[in-house]
Amino acid sequence: MNFKKASFVTSAPSLSECPDPRHPEVCFAGRSNVGKSSLINSLLDHKGLARTSNTPGKTQQMNYYLVNDSTYFVDLPGFGYAKVPKKERERWGRDIRDYLLKRPTLRLVIHLVDIRHKPSKLDEDFFYWLGSNQLPFCVVLTKSDKLSRNQQNQSKFRLKGILDEMNIEVPMIISSSKDNTGIKEIGNLISEFSEA
Repeated sequence: MNFKKASFVTSAPSLSECPDPRHPEVCFAGRSNVGKSSLINSLLDHKGLARTSNTPGKTQQMNYYLVNDSTYFVDLPGFGYAKVPKKERERWGRDIRDYLLKRPTLRLVIHLVDIRHKPSKLDEDFFYWLGSNQLPFCVVLTKSDKLSRNQQNQSKFRLKGILDEMNIEVPMIISSSKDNTGIKEIGNLISEFSEA
């Protein structure tokens, strides 16, 4: 599927304020500053649609984008950013859990991890939680342009070991929004899940 047409729809602070669930949804999750907005912009070939920021924790609501009049992309708030007050972080956590467990049109969770770093405890907890709740997800290793091919493969191998220990088998895609590495592969996966 070519994601030719896309528009920002709304920012929803909680499940009750999400748009009517009439289209399949693909959501993008991960730590703050991992590159969710940049990945969305690359997939949609639209540089400024999803708001990117150098300030972690900037996305504080679920940002909805309507793609090809048929699918929603949902940019979730980044987790784990320390400068956000604890109560606010806990509220985000509850709202995101509600969304992930109760949204009937959710088809795929794309969990982004910075390829340069070992997945954090929060990342690992999220893998386990998604797996335990039998939510369909894939892991995208972002910012691959910062590493050599050999280093990229080492990171992917390390991630596979973590997931294997949890008895989780999901697609893992190496990606870069700078040079479009993995963008086509991610797009194909989204099409496969959203059209199913």
